[in-house]
Amino acid sequence: MTNTNDRTAAQKIGLVLGPALFGIVLSLGISPENPIAGRMAATAILMATWWMAEAVPLAATAMIPVILYPFLGIMDVKDVSSVYFNSTIFLFLGGFMIALAMEKWNLHKRVSLLIIRTIGGSPGRIIFGFMLASALMSMFISNTATTIMMLPIGLAIILKLEESFPNEATHKFSVALMLGIAFASSVGGIATLVGTAPNLAFQRIFALTFPDAPDITFGHWILLGFPLAMIMMVIIWVVLTKIFYKPSPELYIDKSIIDKEYGSLGPMTYEEKVVFYVLASTALMWIFRKDINLGTLSIPGWSGLFSFAKYIDDGTVAILTSSLLFIIPAKSMKIPTVAILDNKVFSKLPWDIVLLFGGGFAIAKGFQDTGLSTLLGDQFAGLAGTSPFILMIFVCFGLTFLTELTSNTATTHTILPILASLSVALQINPMILMIPATISASFAFMLPVATPPNAIVFSSGRIRIGEMVRVGIVINFIGIIVTSIMFYLLGTVVFGIDVDVFPAWAAR
Repeated sequence: MTNTNDRTAAQKIGLVLGPALFGIVLSLGISPENPIAGRMAATAILMATWWMAEAVPLAATAMIPVILYPFLGIMDVKDVSSVYFNSTIFLFLGGFMIALAMEKWNLHKRVSLLIIRTIGGSPGRIIFGFMLASALMSMFISNTATTIMMLPIGLAIILKLEESFPNEATHKFSVALMLGIAFASSVGGIATLVGTAPNLAFQRIFALTFPDAPDITFGHWILLGFPLAMIMMVIIWVVLTKIFYKPSPELYIDKSIIDKEYGSLGPMTYEEKVVFYVLASTALMWIFRKDINLGTLSIPGWSGLFSFAKYIDDGTVAILTSSLLFIIPAKSMKIPTVAILDNKVFSKLPWDIVLLFGGGFAIAKGFQDTGLSTLLGDQFAGLAGTSPFILMIFVCFGLTFLTELTSNTATTHTILPILASLSVALQINPMILMIPATISASFAFMLPVATPPNAIVFSSGRIRIGEMVRVGIVINFIGIIVTSIMFYLLGTVVFGIDVDVFPAWAAR
């Protein structure tokens, strides 16, 4: 009998290849003048190989710097340990606790069903309603949780249709709806800093690599991320419902299914209202924390009201508002709890992702402290003079298709320090490559293994892998072009980037 716990062939190869490459690079080095950079490179290659192959759990690989940095003389254990916990981690944890409160009190389901109920009607509009609900919810809760929540609602509609119409008439609708939920959940995550792990990874790695650079705030990110997410969502809806899987005009969808689901929730509870107000307050405080300058329009940030405004960041806000949920009392008789959140929430926090973040931050810090970033950057000197826009497209292409087979979080942690080095070597603003790369890491639509949402809807049995690949590869290329154009036109304005000027804060 086959042991389902056995490693796959790729994992076995990666498990052996990682240490082999580590040994080769460690023995040969990469620069006689800077041996410590070679030791850092060997460590990074070992981690990257194990991350890409998932030879061991991602979080276990993330702890390698705590072991190897001291033994290889890269960094003191106290220093490397401090990298693992910082304001970005608190931003992630605070946002996640609010998301868990939404799930606990069913606020996420109420919001989603309300959107679908309001927009729904024809098959195309029903699909759009599901996609909009998925995209908006994944801005604040994980795309995995969003997809898991939306899947049974979508399947209920599909099962009802299959009772009344032949399979030929319902299949295209089923494929479009399932893929729409998955793709919109992935796209929605790019809208906010807390929407998906690569965004937070970028924020911290950028701050570690360029400590003198302007802060990447929630408010600035959403000005680029939200329009881009909505544009991509509409494009995906058109591609799914108008080109590849246009629903049959014979279909008629009974809205009573959605009405029944929504009605089962009953009136909005006190706890739901509290969580909604906390979520809305958090979002507004994130958006308007610092001054927002858009050319002729300037919106002053509320943190300027305090004497020590520079000490306040998005992580402060996340912990402040999420902590209120442990203080505000609950009134529900159905769920026995004193406050909106209790100590059970801490066991549900994704500590493995926290460690994964920390490992990525440790790589970025190691690149900077050992001089490996400079050495890598020097290797790209031959690309000097290449159009930043062309480089951006190539970076987006690479990240999009690489993350079809690898963890987007692990890949982002590995690639971003290299892109920072490349930017410095070519004397271009590092944001021009790093931000589009981060966004593209969430744009993998071809394969079930590419993202958890893809895998979840594929498990419904309503999609064949060829159907996902056929439309996914088209959306991949669309995402590459739209991301590049949107960043060049809007992102440069939002982040104050002059594409022809190399900023002083990036100079080494």
